Amino acid sequence: MSEQKVAVLGAGSWGTALADVLVRNGHDVRLWARDATHAAAMRESGTNERYLPGIELARPLTVTSELAAALADTGFVLSVCPSHAVREVLRQAASHLGDQVLVSASKGIEIGTHRRMSEVIVETLGEAAGPRTVVLAGPSFAEELLRGLPTAVVAASRSEAHALAVQSLFRNGYLRVYTQPDVDGAELGGALKNVIALAAGISDGLELGSNARAALINRGLAEIARLARHFGARETTLGGLAGLGDLVLTCTGRLSRNRSAGLAIGAGRRPSEAVREMDQVVEGVRTARAAYELSRDLGVEMPITSGVYSILYEDVAPREALARLMAREPKPERWG
Repeated sequence: MSEQKVAVLGAGSWGTALADVLVRNGHDVRLWARDATHAAAMRESGTNERYLPGIELARPLTVTSELAAALADTGFVLSVCPSHAVREVLRQAASHLGDQVLVSASKGIEIGTHRRMSEVIVETLGEAAGPRTVVLAGPSFAEELLRGLPTAVVAASRSEAHALAVQSLFRNGYLRVYTQPDVDGAELGGALKNVIALAAGISDGLELGSNARAALINRGLAEIARLARHFGARETTLGGLAGLGDLVLTCTGRLSRNRSAGLAIGAGRRPSEAVREMDQVVEGVRTARAAYELSRDLGVEMPITSGVYSILYEDVAPREALARLMAREPKPERWG
């Protein structure tokens, strides 16, 4: 693809990694940081010491805390803010946006509204934004991507043309991008895997072993599929990169923030302390609440999610939550 002007909204680890890929691909990239001090430090050092210390970023990368400057004359806009900040950032950005392709790379479900990020985009920017939105999802740690290690993700959009444009924008020798139309499945898989990763981390923190971790991953996928099917998601999507691929990585990888927070909780730390001590947002904590409320309202059975919710928000001890999970009524294995 010829050189494109791209705005990346959110200078956390994932936003920085995606901006770095795009610079290496020859594009004109403006990375927006909410904090002017953070932006200045990145410009001076050529690194993101707050979130990715010691890793030199590709140049030239423009880092700014001015939304108007970041968005001016762009053809693509990436939303990579924490899920709870997406609506407010897009409200601020709205007057500077035109008909750009919108790439949603934030994974979560909004508390209160239970909206996925593509739905937040449409509610904030209008119905016309829907067809221009592409969800970027899949198993991908920012640090590994920055180091040029092989990674595969999916660009999901109801517009094949826009999905193909995003595929072309990102693909290179170490990042492979697949396309598909199932936005619902890609978003739900990407958001809900963080909750299951918390459960897997708690299990490992309790030293429950590999059998337990494997069961949590598999049955976690079953309940993700159960909820996602309610919204018309395809089961094949949940068996793909945005589902099983991302789930396995986040439940087992040492760089997983959600698994790390779960490990601390399982080892005896209070949930609030474990989350506070993390240097970045632990998306699964908010998503656990939103997913629990959504599944309750829809009557969808999600026992692992309910157990994580009880640990985080009802002060239930991890071993008590485990006992409740294991004591559930015996039943056939099912996905629906």
